[in-house]
Amino acid sequence: MITTHIGGASRPSAGALRLVEGRTSEPLTADVSDYVRAMASHCPFLMPSVARGLTGWTLYEIAGDTRAAEAEVFHAGVQAAEWIRPLTTRRHGTLVCENIVLLGGDAPAHRELMAWPHWALKHLYGPVGLMFGKFWTDEEGTDRQGHRIPPPPFSFLTARSAIRPVDPRFLTDTPDLAQSLSTAVDDGRNVFQGLPYEWKAVKKWASSLLSPQRPVPLPKRSAAPRSS
Repeated sequence: MITTHIGGASRPSAGALRLVEGRTSEPLTADVSDYVRAMASHCPFLMPSVARGLTGWTLYEIAGDTRAAEAEVFHAGVQAAEWIRPLTTRRHGTLVCENIVLLGGDAPAHRELMAWPHWALKHLYGPVGLMFGKFWTDEEGTDRQGHRIPPPPFSFLTARSAIRPVDPRFLTDTPDLAQSLSTAVDDGRNVFQGLPYEWKAVKKWASSLLSPQRPVPLPKRSAAPRSS
């Protein structure tokens, strides 16, 4: 069950995401250690964050229809963002990172499920200095130097404190957001000011922005040859 709080109001979930493991720095349900170690060379902030217990993981299983689950992925993202905001002003605040892991289903379903929540979240929280990212199982990619990034063993959304001199470079497709992020200051504002705190309304607002690129279908994998 997801219960998020904005401005003193709470929102219980409809149960489309089942909480498998509450926030922890060392999850038992999914082995994150090998992936974190493999990613360390691509992100200099990761291991210092892990060493200080500032990288958190919350694990959910998809337990309802896609429409309901999409809303709850969004609200799980809000919950992560609101957890991070007061921590970013403390010592080592730039190392704070929260991850929302999705279990059940497959990579194409996860990509579809995360697309609109991710798009809305990064536009809501970019102006107050938070970055959102999305990763799906076995995603293949390279870093800015062209080095291969280890494929994730699971799908997840990540929310973290923005690194202002660097992160706007990742937002070339959204120059207004990049500019906003580069000068962001969290003044404690309610990011939903003037916007109803319901996913249907938020998605309508998000769709009025430049539409996010739809996921490219994953290539079908051929069966591995049997040894003779």
